[in-house]
Amino acid sequence: MTLTVALVLAGAVVVGVSLGLLGAGGSVLAVPVLVYGAGQPVAVAVPTSLAVVAISSMGALVPRLRRGQVRWSVAAVFAAGGVPAALAGAVLGRGLPGELLLPAFAVIMVVVAVRMLRDAESTGGACRTTAGRVNRRRCLPRALAAGGGVGVLTGVFGVGGGFAVVPALTLLLGLTATDAVGTSLVVVAVNSVAGFAGHAGTRLDYGLVLLFAGGALLTSLVAGRLATRLPADRIRRWFAWTVLALAPLVAAGAWI
Repeated sequence: MTLTVALVLAGAVVVGVSLGLLGAGGSVLAVPVLVYGAGQPVAVAVPTSLAVVAISSMGALVPRLRRGQVRWSVAAVFAAGGVPAALAGAVLGRGLPGELLLPAFAVIMVVVAVRMLRDAESTGGACRTTAGRVNRRRCLPRALAAGGGVGVLTGVFGVGGGFAVVPALTLLLGLTATDAVGTSLVVVAVNSVAGFAGHAGTRLDYGLVLLFAGGALLTSLVAGRLATRLPADRIRRWFAWTVLALAPLVAAGAWI
């Protein structure tokens, strides 16, 4: 096994575990693995990452579908804002130089890590009424705006955006943590497919795509089934500290 294959498979395991357990976060390491582990240019790594994230998030979604942990109406609202934004973000990202994208991506990594280190458990939701229901009139524009913001990140940087979707679902709409993770996986999958479509025409190494996506898919299926048995909070913190430690290296790599 070559070093490149080993690094890609290790990245696939991390992506699959994070998506399966947390519904977020793993995709933020996919681009660095592809750039520094597989030697891909950023313009190729981004759509490759989107393909990996789309496939692995669908795998992580399967166990949660069986447990009824997806709010389809909420996912539809986020997707309505996210799909056109992901397409636009892909167009924007193709016009940006790698020297700018990598430092900006490092900033996203720091945001992800800080977000994951904070407790995102639902406390009722800013959009909840006193009767415990969702105030759709007030929350619809917020959800569309949040979906659009996540979509831009997806298209430009090749991340699924679950790190932003999960907190938005819990804090904005008041979903439970388990429903937020399941719903987030739907949003991540849809946005990733849209972002990938926006990069149509980019020549990819489909052997590498299959290796990375296949490893992440299998891992996400296993992690999704184990989600109720493992301490997700501890895993979230370990992952966050890892991302935080790697962010400066990703930024410095733009000038190496």
